Amino acid sequence: MTAKTFDAIIIGAGQAGPPLAGRLAAAGISVALIERKLVGGTCVNTGCMPTKAMVASAYAAHLARRAADYGVTLSGPVGVDYKMIKARKDKVSNDARTNLESWIGGMDKCTLYRGHARFETANTVRIGEDLLSAEKIFLNTGGRASVPDLPGVNDISYLTNSSMMDLDVLPRHLVVVGGSYISLEFAQMFRRFGSDVTVIEKSPRLIGREDEDVSDAILSIFENEDIKVHLGAGDISFAKQGNDIAVTYSAGKAPAVGSHVLLALGRTPNTDDLDLDKAGVEVDKRGFIVVDDQLRTSVPGIWAMGDCNGKGAFTHTSYNDYEIVAANLLDNDPRKVSDRIEAYALYIDPPLGRCGMTEAAVRKSGRRALVGERPMTRVGRAVEKGETQGFMRILVDADSREILGCSVLGPGGDEAIHCVLDLMYAKAPVSTLARAMHIHPNVSELLPTIAQELKPLV
Repeated sequence: MTAKTFDAIIIGAGQAGPPLAGRLAAAGISVALIERKLVGGTCVNTGCMPTKAMVASAYAAHLARRAADYGVTLSGPVGVDYKMIKARKDKVSNDARTNLESWIGGMDKCTLYRGHARFETANTVRIGEDLLSAEKIFLNTGGRASVPDLPGVNDISYLTNSSMMDLDVLPRHLVVVGGSYISLEFAQMFRRFGSDVTVIEKSPRLIGREDEDVSDAILSIFENEDIKVHLGAGDISFAKQGNDIAVTYSAGKAPAVGSHVLLALGRTPNTDDLDLDKAGVEVDKRGFIVVDDQLRTSVPGIWAMGDCNGKGAFTHTSYNDYEIVAANLLDNDPRKVSDRIEAYALYIDPPLGRCGMTEAAVRKSGRRALVGERPMTRVGRAVEKGETQGFMRILVDADSREILGCSVLGPGGDEAIHCVLDLMYAKAPVSTLARAMHIHPNVSELLPTIAQELKPLV
């Protein structure tokens, strides 16, 4: 069979693939964009957009239940229509995907193929009966939920972050196995929808990559909402118990028995069925595609972007991967992965915004450092909103006065963090933040105040 020839092939239409297709097509480069599932990838279909739509519904329910705290009276108890919540979530996701498909369909020089792509050589890819070739190939195949081989896991029906999106009934009791970002967002939202919720985590604390006091604060937030949390789970196993599922988490303790179980135990890259070996593309022991600082793989002419390269597990890192590739190829701008500063958010309520180094990382580095902190109980805007859980922290190099990192756990923390992140990109000293005049009343207005109150980190 004669291969159809393109200038470029992009495998995966997640957050990096379509914008790269747009840039290449606009530059007159013919592109084949291949997607085997749904255009938009995890973010649009099972990740950011649908889950944050559900988080918004959960927040509305929570706020309504607190109406009396604000002097607001309701005529009856607050109810939740889960089918309506799902319908709203589905509309948000479907509208985004439809708009993206329309944009791709309107591109000149871009052909969308639907199917499972596999390499035949370093520059040829097969999708069903179609054989495509190109001198440049870009991988944006994303990742999926990991399902470890825990005892009994194959004997039960379990949910992952993806299948949760199809759930059309509200669980009576949701048992969440895993205590990191995805699990915590689902745990809180379903508790607010009215489910009993139990979180089981094998580590001694939640979200172990954060500082201990951040973990402790989030645990307190969950306990205040009657979410049961079991830490240090050493013997996780599953068994059917009538129509329910029993999750054993520690020898000698009664299992958590739930109507539904969500497994949120990490992510696996979608690289195991691409026949990468036929192209000679190197992967690491976890299956992530090995790339250099400009996202080139071990094979000239092949790049990898997004979750499949292990350089980030977020929509914003995937999109930034596209920007790095496009800048190098089209703009003669040598951008690289190491230019970026780690930044992300945890979308519980209140949210956590994080950028740069944690306090633990700063301590481990051995450098002299300064720290400034303030609890949300001393932030006027948080007090006014009646949302005073959490705190904010800034870390600074004592010698260079460079900002090393920031955590904002509190109302608007996912937005306020950018005040610090942008200054870090500008390599501005902390005095720039300290001298800034922020708008009152606002959570972020206290960041300059904290920057004026730095003390040695001991």
